[in-house]
Amino acid sequence: MSEKKRRYFIRTFGCQMNESDSERISGMLDQTGAVKAERPEDADLIIVNTCAVREKSEEKLFSYLGRLAQLKKKRTLRIAVVGCVAQLRGWELLGKKGAVDFVLGPDNTAELLSLVKEDAAEKHVSTSWSEEWHETSPGLIQRDSPVSAYVTVMEGCDNFCAYCIVPYTRGREKFRPLRSILEEVRDLARKGYLEVQLLGQNVNSYRDPASGRPFTELLREVAAVEGIEWIRFLTSHPKNFRPEIAEAVAGLRKVCRQLHLPLQSGSNAVLKRMKRGYTKEEYLDIISGLRSLMPEISLSTDIIVGFPGETEPDFEESVEVLRQVRFSSIFSFRYSPRPLTAASRLEDSVPKEVKQRRLAEIQHLQKTIQLEDHSRLVGKTMKVLCLGRGQKTPQLFTGRNEGNQVVNFRSPDDPTGRLVDVHITAFGPYSLLGEKTA
Repeated sequence: MSEKKRRYFIRTFGCQMNESDSERISGMLDQTGAVKAERPEDADLIIVNTCAVREKSEEKLFSYLGRLAQLKKKRTLRIAVVGCVAQLRGWELLGKKGAVDFVLGPDNTAELLSLVKEDAAEKHVSTSWSEEWHETSPGLIQRDSPVSAYVTVMEGCDNFCAYCIVPYTRGREKFRPLRSILEEVRDLARKGYLEVQLLGQNVNSYRDPASGRPFTELLREVAAVEGIEWIRFLTSHPKNFRPEIAEAVAGLRKVCRQLHLPLQSGSNAVLKRMKRGYTKEEYLDIISGLRSLMPEISLSTDIIVGFPGETEPDFEESVEVLRQVRFSSIFSFRYSPRPLTAASRLEDSVPKEVKQRRLAEIQHLQKTIQLEDHSRLVGKTMKVLCLGRGQKTPQLFTGRNEGNQVVNFRSPDDPTGRLVDVHITAFGPYSLLGEKTA
């Protein structure tokens, strides 16, 4: 009788970096003969990949672990917490949630393989740092998409912004060798992928460890790979965004005219307390330079409201930047203090109700901007990378245009995995609607 295969389920909280990490974990487990389950109820190993950037992310994690603890009472089940909260909380997770068996930081997830193979009975915590890059074979990554792929180029951050926990959960900057990145991109091209998304906490500080070649050279090398049609990258830090990066984006056909550039605040006083390393004027100069090179570029950003000491005039400066720049999308958050950060030692002086009101105002303004800008796209035809059928609207196909906007569209055939022309017929605040042209 053949041995029953282990079934695993991965729940991912957080950013694209976490999603990419989960794809790697899934690929490693597949190599042991384990099978991915569709639901946690069908798994005997559950991996929870965590985000610690905001307090709310941790709250969601502990709520989810509570549900898993109830599931564990009914059946044999092992639970692993990996990622940023694992790095931050370590042994504390075992004490808070007795249902957790394994706790592994971002640099320690490979240990999950031996724990699974040996069917380890004891609780295990590993949150040590590695100063060197540890390569994962591209063939071991179990990707969620057949057409668009994450490619990690660096990890960690050296900026230590006052509010940000990333240097404490992801460590200091370490860069992946250029040759390894290109090997993965070429492998993706051979498999039919059309888009790669280059990932890192601060990609524009990238330097090849062997040669010192900068991020612009990485972009040129990736753009030279035959078969790859679209290249995106995130995240960029304004203080490291040099003019030559803008010139490379403008000069390389395959690099999408789309950029995520976190602002965080439009107030110089707040930016200084945040330790961001640039002023509002310097940020707007970058935007002006980008639009002079690429008038059609799509821009997105991050905004934090309610940072300690943020006054109403400070907040209004952020609002004014949104009105001036007209971002295609934003990610907006209420400030919450994170342990170990410099801002956690400041008085959290803005009342919760004021933070909520400011967040609602920011989001209402952005929704209005997106509706106005989307209305101008009706009647236009644009390239869309089709990712498959829509989850909420399976009668429609869904994809993203070069500006990274969601486009849902009708098509007489299945265009999944292809770049297609879509004629825009309608719009909402967060997506466009259209018809595939012949």
